[in-house]
Amino acid sequence: MNQTWYHGGAGLRDARQGEFTMPTTTEPAIRLYDGDAEHLITSDLAPDRVSLLPGATGRIQPGERLRILWGQDLLRDVLDGRYRAVVCGVNTTDNSHGIIAQLCELVTTSQWTAKSVTSYARLFQESVAVHAASDREPYVLKFDLDSVLILALLRPSGRDYFTLDDLGRGFQTVTKMLKDRDERLPVAAVSFLNARANRLRGPGSTEPSFEGVLRTMYGSGFRGDVYASPAMWRFGHVGVFPNYPFPAGLERMRAGSS
Repeated sequence: MNQTWYHGGAGLRDARQGEFTMPTTTEPAIRLYDGDAEHLITSDLAPDRVSLLPGATGRIQPGERLRILWGQDLLRDVLDGRYRAVVCGVNTTDNSHGIIAQLCELVTTSQWTAKSVTSYARLFQESVAVHAASDREPYVLKFDLDSVLILALLRPSGRDYFTLDDLGRGFQTVTKMLKDRDERLPVAAVSFLNARANRLRGPGSTEPSFEGVLRTMYGSGFRGDVYASPAMWRFGHVGVFPNYPFPAGLERMRAGSS
């Protein structure tokens, strides 16, 4: 005889008998690895880890999110051809420690080097100072590495850091450069946090939060992928989300609502 189960309290109610009981079937267990690897790879022993939570739910619409890449290697993804454009920072002094230098070195078809990138950025900024001193910074320089296009936010003259305002105006320009240019998509951006060559400063001369960076990029119209910096992989004790905007429940929690 067929039985109908429906939720009721802690167990399931048998509609035929009106009693609480548990179903006789269970879902099959899911294994992640072969052999005993699940017992060997325990997350609490790993220094570099994150606790990934489900993203926001609801009606799915295109172009409404930033995708956050946790634990992924941007350089490898670029070399594997997953992106046609990358957004990062550049300065007129020294880019040898920046990600743009690593990309120039690793992309075998590139004719750019860290030295030539710096020289071009310096020449561009000097030219702007003479011919367009009233223009608003930061500028976005294009470096064609053949297999990937670098859209580099030029650090404002006289400063060794970016601000969130710089980031916002720079990404507004980036968004315009990407509009209706399918050959430049998909696109990825660095987080600009924990940078060695082009630091990002918030209020009080400290780095802003990752949420603040995402909010700035999103508010500027950018809708690409954003790579978390390796230093952020050590927040295993805090839940992180795969997309921005974050779920509405986070804001309710901050407001003290359950």
